[in-house]
Amino acid sequence: MAFCPKCGKEVADDAKFCTSCGAQMGAAEEVKKEAPKAEETPAAAAAEQVTDKAKELMNTPDMTAEFDAADIGANKVFAILSYIGILWLIPLLAAPNSKFARFHTNQGLVLWIASLIIGVVAIIPILGWIVSIVGGIITFILMILGIINAGSGKAKQLPIIGKYTLIK
Repeated sequence: MAFCPKCGKEVADDAKFCTSCGAQMGAAEEVKKEAPKAEETPAAAAAEQVTDKAKELMNTPDMTAEFDAADIGANKVFAILSYIGILWLIPLLAAPNSKFARFHTNQGLVLWIASLIIGVVAIIPILGWIVSIVGGIITFILMILGIINAGSGKAKQLPIIGKYTLIK
């Protein structure tokens, strides 16, 4: 079978014109079916697996509905601060009664502990340096995701580390 070069519809091998759009068919213009599709190549399959894994990691629980809208509006700044290093202490001390700020403070604390562990691993020559570079990039990305979630008023767990609860 061949395909029309104009509209892409399947046409008979001996057709002179496309039955769908009327374009003239010629031997040089025909697109044969034997050419492999991009999605059938091993590289495309691997890319699809990576994309699926990334979507799975990013699909974390969103618990925004459990929080009061007034609490979210009043404590967004504290929630944002909780992702910036040791500044997770500020919402812990300044907004202890805010459920929204506590949620993000917990996320920020776990992220901060993860970055401390990565810093300790960085002491190990070569392997530790590689782990610390990759871990530093991951913690930076998680910090940005947390700031975006907090700034937009969402209580969504961070990928990888969001399931751990240290502050209730």
